[in-house]
Amino acid sequence: MSKDKTPRRPRAETPKGFRDYFGTEVTERKAMLDAIAEVYQRHGFDALETSAVETVEALGKFLPDVDRPNEGVFAWAEDGDWLALRYDLTAPLARVAAQYRNDLPSPYRRYAMGPVWRNEKPGPGRFRQFYQCDADTVGAPSVAADAEICATLADALETVGIPRGDYVVRVNNRKVLNGVMEVAGVLDPADPERFAQERGIVLRAIDKIDRLGDAGVRALLGAGRKDESGDFTKGAGLSDAQADVVMGFMAARRDSGAETLAALRDLVGASATGREGVAELETIAALLGAQGYGADRIILDPGVVRGLGYYTGPVFEAELTFEILDEKGNRRSFGSVAGGGRYDDLVKRFTGQAVPATGVSIGVDRLLAALRAKGRTGGQAPGPVVVTVMDRDRMADYFGMAAELRRAGIRAEVYLGNPKSFGNQLKYADKRASPVAVIQGSDEAARGVVVLKDLVLGAQIAASATLEEWKDRPAQVEVPRAGLVAAVRRMLEQG
Repeated sequence: MSKDKTPRRPRAETPKGFRDYFGTEVTERKAMLDAIAEVYQRHGFDALETSAVETVEALGKFLPDVDRPNEGVFAWAEDGDWLALRYDLTAPLARVAAQYRNDLPSPYRRYAMGPVWRNEKPGPGRFRQFYQCDADTVGAPSVAADAEICATLADALETVGIPRGDYVVRVNNRKVLNGVMEVAGVLDPADPERFAQERGIVLRAIDKIDRLGDAGVRALLGAGRKDESGDFTKGAGLSDAQADVVMGFMAARRDSGAETLAALRDLVGASATGREGVAELETIAALLGAQGYGADRIILDPGVVRGLGYYTGPVFEAELTFEILDEKGNRRSFGSVAGGGRYDDLVKRFTGQAVPATGVSIGVDRLLAALRAKGRTGGQAPGPVVVTVMDRDRMADYFGMAAELRRAGIRAEVYLGNPKSFGNQLKYADKRASPVAVIQGSDEAARGVVVLKDLVLGAQIAASATLEEWKDRPAQVEVPRAGLVAAVRRMLEQG
C-alpha cells in the first residue's frame, strides 16, 4: 500500500519581475516622497489616492508600445467585466476627472504616489512593479500649466538633493514634431490616420537617439535596422529627403532658446500646427524665465518626443547629467528620471468633450538610485536602541526604559528573543544596526544604575589598528537610572 505523498511545500521566492524592499530602502523612499509631496503642495497640488484596480476599458489602449488594451497589464475577468492592475497613475486620473467632474474644482491640480504594475518581460533593473510619483493639472488649456509643471519638477529635484547643474529639464512640443512630419510628408492634416504606422516608427526612432545615435535613427527612418544580435527592426520607409527633415528637427537645438525657436520656425515652414507648437514653446520659455528658471535648469530641446501616443502638445523630460560607472565600468550619464507632457484627449474618452490636461511622472526607483550615486542617501540607517533582558521577571522594568526613551523621541525596543545568552542579544543588536545597548542586571537595579554599551564605538575600535584614538572615550559606561535618557542622547550625538 502506497504512502500518502507529503504535500509539496511552496517555494520561498519572489515571483519573477518583482522584488522585496527592506528597512532602509523603504524609509529612504518615504523620506524622498515626503520631500516631493511638500514641493507639490507648495505649488498648489492636492493629494489623490486611487484604487490599484481599474477596468480594462477605463485604462484604454494607451499602454506604451502595445496595440491591444489588455496587453502588458495584469488583468482578469470578473462578473462579465475585465479588471486590471493600474499600469500608471495617469489613466486613473482621467477616470477620476470624468467621474467627479461636477464636484472637483476646474482646473483640478493633483499629485499621486504609489506602485504601478506592468505585465512585461522583466530584465536587469526592470521590474513588473515599481513606484511612480505624479503631478497633473486637468482643465487648464493654457501652456502656463505646462510651464508650471516644469518648474515644479525642477524644484522637486533640487529639494530631494539633485543640485543645479546635475540635472536639466528638456522641453519640446509634439505639435512642432507634427509640423515637421507634415513637411516631411508623413502626416496629412486632412486624414490624421494616414501614415499612422510610419509616424509611430518615427516617434520610437527619435526617442532612441541617445542609445542608437544618428546612424541608428536614420536607419529606422529608412528601410530598417539590424542590431548586434542580428535582429531586424522594420523602418518607417522614409526617403532620404524625408529623413533629412526629421534628422534636421532633432539637430535644431541651438545655444539659446531664441535661436532654437528660430530654427524650429524654419523647419515647420507653412504648417499651421507646427507654427502653433513653436509659439507655445516661446510662451513656456517666457513664463519660466520670468520666474527665474533659466537655461541652467530648463531648456528647449527638439530631441524630446516621449513615446506615448496620447501626448498632444508640450512634452518634457528630466535628465540627470552627472556621470556614473555602468556594469562594465564605463562612464556614462545617469539619464532620464522623469517625463510627461500634455494629453488633451485622454479624459475625452469618458466624457466625449475635450478636457485639457498636462502632467509629469517621476520614476521613484531611478531617482532613489541617483541620490545613492550622489551620496545623498544610502547606507544602513541607525537601528533602535536595544534594551537587553538580564532577568526575565523584570520585563516590566525593561519595557519602562524603552517607553521612557520613546517618549523622548529616541527609537528603542526591548529584546524579545530568548534572553538566556547575552552574547546572542548583542549579536541581535549588531544585526539591527543598534547604536546603543542598555544593560541592567539585578546588581545594577539594586544600585539604581544602568550600563550603556556604545555599539558604534565598539565597532570602530574593532576595525581600528590602534586603540590610541579611542582611549578618552569608553565603549561602556555606567550611569544613574534617572539619567538614562540624557546619557543615551549624549552617546547618540557622539556616534
